[in-house]
This record gives sequence, structure tokens and C-alpha cells, in this order.
Amino acid sequence: MISLDKIDHVILQALLLDGRASFSAIARETNLTDVAIKKRVESLKRKGIISGVSVDLNYKVLGYENPIFVQMRCEVSKNKDVVKKLQAMDFVLELYQVLGEYNLITKLIVPNLESAERFINQLGLIDGVIDLKTMVVLSELKRTKSLPSSTLQNKI
Repeated sequence: MISLDKIDHVILQALLLDGRASFSAIARETNLTDVAIKKRVESLKRKGIISGVSVDLNYKVLGYENPIFVQMRCEVSKNKDVVKKLQAMDFVLELYQVLGEYNLITKLIVPNLESAERFINQLGLIDGVIDLKTMVVLSELKRTKSLPSSTLQNKI
């Protein structure tokens, strides 16, 4: 595990809240120069801590229903084929291999519940899928863009 000092933590928090935060704004917050912040950000990228900057879409505003999580149990011998098919599907936002009763979890969005029913039925027809369990999100109770405080080491 790579240790982070307080300045790295401040930089990451600022970028998590606004991926377009300027180096000079972060520099003011840390009492460093913008050049020093730029070098630290580049270092965080080289270490693989920062892998990219992205946009956080509000799917509700774009006309999609709340997300649906689907737990899938697949035949072990056909798991790779199932994963490839799921990766190619538009409505699938996220896909995870997990341990437990089910071996895949996918997060999907659909424009309406009728589409959800059709899409979930299609998932059940994929060769290798044994069982599905769906969970429709009613409301989002917590979504954070922060690091656990335990990542901050007492340095500086």
C-alpha cells in the first residue's frame, strides 16, 4: 500500500470533488506553489493512484430509471463468455466478479421499467447463466467522493 501524506490527501480530495480544480487553487489551500502541486499530481499519476479524470453523469436527468443491480450465477466453464457478452451491452454500466453464492454483479441503467424487464429476461437467456437476482435501487442514501480518513498518514 502506498502511503499518502497530508498534502497528497488534500490534493486528492480537491480533485475528487472537482476533477478540474486548478493547481493554483489547490496550492493556495496547501501553501505550496502551483508548480509543486503539478509535480505532486504527476507523481500520483505515475504511481497509479490517479488513473484518470471523469465526468459524473446524473442518469435521472438524462431520463433513466434508478440503477438496477443484478447478481448472476454462471457456469464456471462459461463465465468468460458471459462476461464478454455483458461487457458489450449498452445498459451495463459496471460489472464485477465476486465471491459468494453469485459470481457476477452488474449495475445497469434502463430508460423505464418495461425495458428493465426485457433486458433482464435477455440476461437470463445468455448461455451459461444459471440464476439471476435483481435489486432495483429505490433511493441513493450515500455516495461519497472522499478518501477514508485512515488513508491519511501523520506525516509532515
